[in-house]
Amino acid sequence: MRIAVVGSGYVGLVAGACFAELGHEVIVVDNDAAKVAALKSGETPIHEKFLPELLARHGGRSLSFTEDLAEAVRQSVAIFIAVGTPPTDDGEADLSYVESVARSIASCIDSYKVVVEKSTVPVYTSDWIRKIMLLNGAPAELFDVASNPEFLREGTAVTDFLYPDRIVLGADTERCAEVLRTAYAPLVSGEYYKCVNAVPRPDNSRSLPQLIRTSAKSAELIKHASNAFLAMKISFINAVASICESVGADVQQVCEGIGSDSRIGPRFLSPGVGYGGSCFPKDLTAFRAVARDCGYEFRLLDEVIRINESQRLRFLRKVRKALWTLKGKRLAVLGLAFKGGTDDIRESPAVSILTSLLREGCEIVTYDPAAMDRAAEVLNGSVTYAKSAYEAANRADALLILTDWEEFSALDLDRVHAALRYPIVIDGRNLYDPEQMADHGLIYYSVGRPDVAPRTRVQRPTLNAA
Repeated sequence: MRIAVVGSGYVGLVAGACFAELGHEVIVVDNDAAKVAALKSGETPIHEKFLPELLARHGGRSLSFTEDLAEAVRQSVAIFIAVGTPPTDDGEADLSYVESVARSIASCIDSYKVVVEKSTVPVYTSDWIRKIMLLNGAPAELFDVASNPEFLREGTAVTDFLYPDRIVLGADTERCAEVLRTAYAPLVSGEYYKCVNAVPRPDNSRSLPQLIRTSAKSAELIKHASNAFLAMKISFINAVASICESVGADVQQVCEGIGSDSRIGPRFLSPGVGYGGSCFPKDLTAFRAVARDCGYEFRLLDEVIRINESQRLRFLRKVRKALWTLKGKRLAVLGLAFKGGTDDIRESPAVSILTSLLREGCEIVTYDPAAMDRAAEVLNGSVTYAKSAYEAANRADALLILTDWEEFSALDLDRVHAALRYPIVIDGRNLYDPEQMADHGLIYYSVGRPDVAPRTRVQRPTLNAA
């Protein structure tokens, strides 16, 4: 099957590479000439597991890159729109890029096409795309508009695409639905999973994805409602963590108790410094704007957003509790990305907290396995970047953990203790067991759990002059 993907951002690039992995002929279109040239030369612009391998495997063969949208449309049966939908000042999604692409597609349709919303868009967008295309001369019988929302998590986007829980096909005609079924047939049938060189199956994935056929409007709502619900789970458990701190309970034990209920489940019950990234903040404000336009005040979303913002302030209070005054303090900050496994710093709680600490007069030394280059573009030389977590910790007054990278959960705690000026760790991701930290002589603050004092004092190693 011939597929065009318009937009080579996070969603578009992952979708294009994965459709090629499924055996389709894929053309990824972008109007950024420099980006297209970099992709053609084999560069991977984002940090995403397995993506470099897929680009190397299929690039120049079943996966190509171009600036020529018209030619890509003429060659393809399905055109997936994966351009940005940034928030406007009032929280609504800016659909100008989607509209521009729809106009361009309309002008070059010469045979039946399925135009697919892959970007996260408000309900009714499919109707507007159809109207715009008709107004720009596209024959009504030569196209359908569908919604095929993505459910990709940064850091695991490739495996999320290839091993999904469900595939939602929002198609209003059977002809349109059949084109989408063909696109995903290797996953639904299980044929892809028999391939020797298939991307490894992640733990706890479904044996076969569930295929859900809906109307286009229902599919549009499924995406926004899904992200809103997941953000609500995060804010809910963070609110519970605040109560746990007040009464001396352990939020991890509470999570285990409520997460074992099959109606609730353990996923996204992770107390910390709050959600961030390019999806949840934007999608919640957009969904709230959609509800408002429909005459419904979705106050629950207001509270989800408020709790998330307050969680960052609560963490700053923990830092003050541990250090009293902040001006002049040297702090080691581990993590800049909004979550582990990605270099994305958009709406990152870590960057927000770090910026607040700089305003307090702190000296910051930071380390992140992937996001330091992107952060440097935003922070403008106001922090020092270390080559490792241990280098960041050297002579710091405290160590702050702000991103849940796997390597941060496996630090040599004796080495951390020896590096720090004071043995203080403030963990915004609950990566460590408090008793373990106490055993290693560390003063440990976390989220929703009692603070612990060191039970033993670990001796600092004596450096060998040789």
